[in-house]
Amino acid sequence: MINFSKPNKRHRRLKKRLDNISVFGEAEGGVIKVVATANKEIREITIDSVFLDNADKEELEELLIVALNKALVQAENVSQSEMQASAQDMLGGFGGLGNLFNK
Repeated sequence: MINFSKPNKRHRRLKKRLDNISVFGEAEGGVIKVVATANKEIREITIDSVFLDNADKEELEELLIVALNKALVQAENVSQSEMQASAQDMLGGFGGLGNLFNK
């Protein structure tokens, strides 16, 4: 019997895989760029120096939110896709149960 309540080897491998997948978000054609992992960890924020010199605080905050949210949405999509693939792999060992997610 499989114990689903404890983190297992498959869960740790999935987490490690998600930690190594980079996702991106940007605002205003790339004046603000965000790099995150598929585990929703922000790794890098880049702000164009010319934009920074000319932007006011509110504009900067607004565009940071846009870029961060785009990266987090992409991270969520990748994470869901990877988790679904992992679940299919796991259920594939249980006869036809792996086909439940293909409907």
